[in-house]
Amino acid sequence: MKEPVTLAVDIGGTGLKVLCLDHEGKPLTERLRTPTPNPATPVRVLLALDRLKAQMPAFDRVSVGYPGVIKQGVVMTAVNLNPKWVGYPLQAALQKRWKKPVRVANDAAVQGLGAVSGRGIELILTLGTGMGSCLFVDGHMCPLELGHHPWRKKTYEDYLGIRGLKKYGKKKWNRLLALAIAQTAATFNWDHLYLGGGNTKFIRMEARPEVTIVSNLDGLLGGVALWRDQ
Repeated sequence: MKEPVTLAVDIGGTGLKVLCLDHEGKPLTERLRTPTPNPATPVRVLLALDRLKAQMPAFDRVSVGYPGVIKQGVVMTAVNLNPKWVGYPLQAALQKRWKKPVRVANDAAVQGLGAVSGRGIELILTLGTGMGSCLFVDGHMCPLELGHHPWRKKTYEDYLGIRGLKKYGKKKWNRLLALAIAQTAATFNWDHLYLGGGNTKFIRMEARPEVTIVSNLDGLLGGVALWRDQ
């Protein structure tokens, strides 16, 4: 039988990305990107994704990373998109729209699936419009919303998301990131930390063997892992 081709979709606060993957998670196409519509309502985002999909070759299934809480394919939060997403059945809507099997997960979880080793306690933090997070124990995924957890006088996302970067500047943002890393190590006792997202390009800390900066491409490459049970 022909091995399935997966269309990986990454919905971000500033950009929408797609890429076709083979059954091992290796890219079959170049990554395509378009800016996230403003306002980023479900209707506008799905129309933009339609245009990206039309530029991709044939595929058999779809994996989607979404920047918020997903339960049974339904969007539960939309902090960095548009309130109209809350309660939206994204998985079912895409299946009906594209006539293909679809699986949807938190975007940080998908990026983590593309990065983790599967050994020990591993944490991924994604630094972009907001701050995503996911914990893995021996490769088993445990979605988190650490970005909205109280930290210092606000939340992790207030300091480490794009708002914090703009407010505090790169130098202080890096100091805050170092403090946050120390706090997560004390909280989760992780063996390895992965840092992803577009704002990792501003990181200026010394290299540490237990901390890895991962490519944004992992946010798409992890899409095949959503189908591991098949």
